Amino acid sequence: MPTNVATPSVAFSDKPEVAAPMVTNYLQGLKDAGITGCIKHFPGHGDTTADTHTGYAQSLKTWDEMKQCEMVTFRAGIQWGCQLIMTAHIAVPNVTGSNIPSTLSSIVLQDKLRGELGYQNIIITDGMEMGAITQHYTSAEAAVGSIKAGVDIVLGPRDFIEAFDGVVAAVNNGTLSEERINQSVRRILTLRLGMNR
Repeated sequence: MPTNVATPSVAFSDKPEVAAPMVTNYLQGLKDAGITGCIKHFPGHGDTTADTHTGYAQSLKTWDEMKQCEMVTFRAGIQWGCQLIMTAHIAVPNVTGSNIPSTLSSIVLQDKLRGELGYQNIIITDGMEMGAITQHYTSAEAAVGSIKAGVDIVLGPRDFIEAFDGVVAAVNNGTLSEERINQSVRRILTLRLGMNR
């Protein structure tokens, strides 16, 4: 994880048109202080009642509904030039057609975040030791699944060695390509080089 990266939980408003300029001002303030900000939790955690720290959580919003609410602030952060976006472990079945956590969904991370919203910088998971992940996936399955879905940094797996070995095995057996790993490495190195200037 790069140094001088901020990922505190700050929610400015339940109104996206109010929150969006606050997000970009906050990111600019962090940048002015030499800190790289991270916006989270994609695709939005505001309309969930369950806690992903302890287990499964979902939002039943459609993508069109999210575009009118949650995506307003994410889009503002992306247009500003945000370097890191953290995933949510929530399921969005009316977007993906399944109960898979967004952290493991290529529909959410590749099709929506990278494709539709045009975000090309680092995607980092929320803590992979959280119940929404560990109750359903091993550390290896979660690490490989999240990278396959488009994640660049796997944060805090419950078993680091199992997660690492799982990724190595996935590259060796062709589940993950070296080029896919290299895409993430390039994004991370680009951020680190920019921070050292």
